[in-house]
Amino acid sequence: MMHSVWRLLVLLGLLALPSALHKPHQPGLAKTHTDSKSALARIIAQGLTKHNTEGRIQNIHLLDSLNASGQMAPGMMGWLISSMTLHHHQEGSANITNAQLDYGGIRMSFHKEWFTANISLGFDIDLRLPFNNHIIKTHERMNLSVEFWLEKDEFGRRDLVIGKCHVEPRSVHTTFLTEAIPPKVNPFLRNFRDNLEKVIPHLIESQVCPLIDEILRQLDVKLLKSLMEQDIAHELNQL
Repeated sequence: MMHSVWRLLVLLGLLALPSALHKPHQPGLAKTHTDSKSALARIIAQGLTKHNTEGRIQNIHLLDSLNASGQMAPGMMGWLISSMTLHHHQEGSANITNAQLDYGGIRMSFHKEWFTANISLGFDIDLRLPFNNHIIKTHERMNLSVEFWLEKDEFGRRDLVIGKCHVEPRSVHTTFLTEAIPPKVNPFLRNFRDNLEKVIPHLIESQVCPLIDEILRQLDVKLLKSLMEQDIAHELNQL
């Protein structure tokens, strides 16, 4: 009975999704649209929207994460500490803003019953320097992919298996949006960018991957298999 109710809720959600994604008051969604024909992509997009994924990304404590990971080089920390000491303990900060997931551009690829979902996302970072309160803005772009498939057990029953969910390291790109950067700050910014690109993938994975896992595992296996078959049939019809 519960499976039937859940199946009905999912189908109703799929019918409501396109109009929901076009509502301009939803942060991060005003500039996106859903043109994907994949029912699975729509379900993932709907689930990520429901869980406020963009808000979760913006709440990441970036400097704390850099410090905890050990990615802040000793020289970099010394530079920050001395700057704060010399200038009345003004504090630097690094805040994530304007996070946007390309919900409408979620791409599904497959091989038999092995699926991969690819999600593009980006956000800005406002880096406030501790010695002069100058704000330097950067933009981060990256792609996240998650693999999942249905696997038969010894009794022939199918179970959902979720494999690797990760940000592609080569897809991570940092762009400095601030043009007037003092020359003496450039070495620090290069260090910050290099360390940032090592840490950001893990931070994004920690926020997005558990949500995708939860979204897919809430689906009834029979419904999930049916949705997979629909995606495969659609792709074959496009050949």
